[in-house]
Amino acid sequence: MNREVYLDNSATTRPYDEVIDYISEINRNMYGNPSSLHSKGIESEKLIKKARSAIAESISADPSEIIFTSGGTESNNLAIRGYLSANKRKGSHIITSKIEHPSVLEVFKHMEENGYRVDYINVDRYGNLDTEELKEKISDETALVSILYVNNESGAIQPIEEISGIIKSANKNTVFHVDAVQAYGKILISPKKLGIDMMSLSSHKIHGPKGAGALYVEKSIKIKPIIFGGGQESLLRSGTENVTGICGFGLASEIIFKNIENNYKKVELLRKTVIKELKSNFNDCIINSEDNSIPYILNVAFPYLKSEVLLHHLEEKGIYVSTGSACSSRKKVHSHVLKAMGLNSQQIDGAIRISFSAMNKEEDIKELIQALKEIVPKITIKSGGRR
Repeated sequence: MNREVYLDNSATTRPYDEVIDYISEINRNMYGNPSSLHSKGIESEKLIKKARSAIAESISADPSEIIFTSGGTESNNLAIRGYLSANKRKGSHIITSKIEHPSVLEVFKHMEENGYRVDYINVDRYGNLDTEELKEKISDETALVSILYVNNESGAIQPIEEISGIIKSANKNTVFHVDAVQAYGKILISPKKLGIDMMSLSSHKIHGPKGAGALYVEKSIKIKPIIFGGGQESLLRSGTENVTGICGFGLASEIIFKNIENNYKKVELLRKTVIKELKSNFNDCIINSEDNSIPYILNVAFPYLKSEVLLHHLEEKGIYVSTGSACSSRKKVHSHVLKAMGLNSQQIDGAIRISFSAMNKEEDIKELIQALKEIVPKITIKSGGRR
């Protein structure tokens, strides 16, 4: 059996061993309901408090500003729907970009169907937001702007502080939500310094467990719940807390932020090596995320092949990449991100996403490049036939 080479870390990451052990210990010995008044419940409540403090500290926030959720999707829904529901008089206009995650775009479509006017801002060839268009679109009626910090397909990093400045200069009452799921744990983020009002986070993107996430909500911002019940999480997110998920998230955050600078440097070197090897060995290869992209994500296209075919050939060798967002790859449609970036259908059909973590090694890169050298010529089709 081939050695596993996992390069789909934007879809999910392998949990840290320490996190797995911690979760097992909690399941075995600290299984009380945090809402129970006896010692087992209080024990669980203390664990959650510790995790909340860890997440808050990682973004220089107050623990009271952290709401635990089931993940990035729920955090995005709670931020957008929860804010608009609580602030109906703030305006009937909302703004996002054309390259957002489906958990934002689908909410905006829902709000549009319910009477809100929506503007979807364009991006350039490398996924950079058109800030001039943003300036033009903001008005007195703009209640909320939601922009992805790091794009999950291209890796494009948006100038969040600049965007916040544009928003607040045009309308000081407009609230700024940021989906930071692909940025958190990779770069340092201080929402207060950057002018972010609400920010979504996810556990399983930073080597924590699936099923846990968080929403940062600045103290002055009022939102309403979208899930009703027992009133957990300061009445904003009902349901018995996912103690193991939350605590695993907290521990993963502590681990990753202790090593954030070294992780970044390591991954940056791996990505540069891949780009160099691709340019040296494949004349037709197009780098879709070379400029202004986080090193953890690399999107490349081989225009004369089908990415799904390439993916499965790589999988046979124990190498795992993706054809785009894991949340939309099962839908038989072209990537809305690459389309918005101006790629044609042939280029989109041949695009794969290689996403790294600090767990990857140079050996992984060597195996990936060697496999591509063997596979790509076999499955590439030119207009005149196979080559």
